[in-house]
Amino acid sequence: MGSRLKLALIGAAAVISIPAIIGAIGNGLVTALFGGDDQPNQQAIVDIPSDYLDLYLAAAPTCPGLSWSILAAIGKIETDHGRSQLPGVREGEENNKGAGGPMQFLQATFTSVTARHTLPPGGATPPSRYNPHDAVFAAAHLLCDNGINRGDLNAAIYSYNHADWYVAQVLAQAQTYSSTIGRGADTSPASAAQQAINYATGQLGLPYQWGGNGPDAGDAGFDCSGLTTAAYASAGITLPRTAATQFRAGPRVPEGQSLIPGDLVFYGTPSRIHHVGLYVGNGQMIHAPDFGQKIKTAPYRWRGDDYAGATRPHAPRPL
Repeated sequence: MGSRLKLALIGAAAVISIPAIIGAIGNGLVTALFGGDDQPNQQAIVDIPSDYLDLYLAAAPTCPGLSWSILAAIGKIETDHGRSQLPGVREGEENNKGAGGPMQFLQATFTSVTARHTLPPGGATPPSRYNPHDAVFAAAHLLCDNGINRGDLNAAIYSYNHADWYVAQVLAQAQTYSSTIGRGADTSPASAAQQAINYATGQLGLPYQWGGNGPDAGDAGFDCSGLTTAAYASAGITLPRTAATQFRAGPRVPEGQSLIPGDLVFYGTPSRIHHVGLYVGNGQMIHAPDFGQKIKTAPYRWRGDDYAGATRPHAPRPL
């Protein structure tokens, strides 16, 4: 579950911009979340319990401009659509912040939302943050109040959990539920990077597996270079299989030059590379970290890291 920093500070200002996150995840997300074919894809239908999917689809229209996939992404990240067995989902509170219910509301925040908005019939009497119907509709109203009503998607998500990584994770998860972009549809440099990111976001939550090449190859998960190899293979670009050989294959991003979404970021030393991730913008990467962990979005730099540089597989190649 998330860190539950949903304090009762309705209307808190966001500190990141929509272009930064949208640019990080790719233009496909703009279509998915701001118009176009915003219907549940096969992954959404398989992963989301039907009663929750119905609630997300019903609640989103109460806030013009809100995609059902944003609600679904929050529900997935917070409690796996109510399936989590951790404390605070069906009763009690998840941590010392006091979050509870399938959408992880603070009681004060939930009370404030339901005082301002009348929830439709179908929930508990009085409304309860533990009731899925009430929780999902209240989440839609909260997002609307905190940014969707003024066209600021980032502010809305940031108000739910005050962390940049959370915004990126929600957007990435939403894309996996609603994106209709097919593999390798366009292999121009920009679209190849976007497709690699689209593919990698679709693997969020899968387990790290040493030597893993992903479900398409019959494995439960990926290791770090297996993920980047598969991501670029989906865009029609073949990479060497290991992190070290991917680093050597280049083309190298010159030191001091800004990274762009789709770059591969490496760790170790030039002669001994041990890890690789896929940069998605806004200082974030998608990577398969290590044993016992899942594929996730995380900062690509941190105190004490051994960052070795980046390559740009999607760069135009000389003829």
